[in-house]
Amino acid sequence: MLNYKSKPENWNLKLGTKMIYTQISFKIFPDTQENREILVALLSELPFESFDETPETILGYLPGESVNLTEITEVVSAMPFSVQIASELIPDQNWNEVWEKNYFKPLLIGGRCLVRAPFHTEYEPAEFELVIEPKMAFGTGNHETTTLVGEQILDMDLTGKTVLDMGCGTGILGMLASLKGAKSVIAIDIDRWSFESTLENASLNKINNLEARLGDAGILGKETFDVIFANIHKNVILNDLPVYESVLNSEGKLWLSGFYTQNMPDVKAKAESLGLKESGFQEKNNWVVFSFEKP
Repeated sequence: MLNYKSKPENWNLKLGTKMIYTQISFKIFPDTQENREILVALLSELPFESFDETPETILGYLPGESVNLTEITEVVSAMPFSVQIASELIPDQNWNEVWEKNYFKPLLIGGRCLVRAPFHTEYEPAEFELVIEPKMAFGTGNHETTTLVGEQILDMDLTGKTVLDMGCGTGILGMLASLKGAKSVIAIDIDRWSFESTLENASLNKINNLEARLGDAGILGKETFDVIFANIHKNVILNDLPVYESVLNSEGKLWLSGFYTQNMPDVKAKAESLGLKESGFQEKNNWVVFSFEKP
């Protein structure tokens, strides 16, 4: 499933190229966060390259001018709520130029970690630095959830720890864990662009102890981890929590993000049903990172 959050985190169109895109807007009734997540999860099975959200709609982007609206309508008609659809052709433009000019700016996480692109030339040095080629992958650090988890990592001593980064996007969190002393990092994403972006960014930042994998929680095997980060949708987290618990070492810590504060009771109930113990949370603009420990 493709990750989605509002710009600039997921402006995932083909950077560096000129292409025509069709924008499909979806207006939901009733418009709740739960219904938005359900809609995007099902639409992600179709050939959308990116999703964005506004206060009024979900926006999906498809390459080209010829779009199979019948297939999209069939998916939408199966929803347990009403959805209005409208389409609009997005003119040919250089998406890399759009990104550089409008969205991706150097970012300082926790006052200590600078996240920038290779094309950034003006920035203040920091204790840690990560250079990111955003391309089509989610995660330049600007979204609250990435920042929240990044701030947690900066406060950790990960020396000698084994780390799992689920929904790795561009690999920011896994790479920061490596810089903080992690023994090894496995970074997993179901999106091929994210997988390839993490490989490229790890090489760009000379991170040699990070292994990127393409897939979901189902590809986790017998390996176990001292620390797990999962910055994904709430529904995915609820579904995959039993797997996270099974591969988390005793006294290991689990950080969950990618959802709103109002979703915390559902996440807490599921985690505690698996024997995990709540150990705190941090909130920013109604987004949250929720931490648990395994006894």
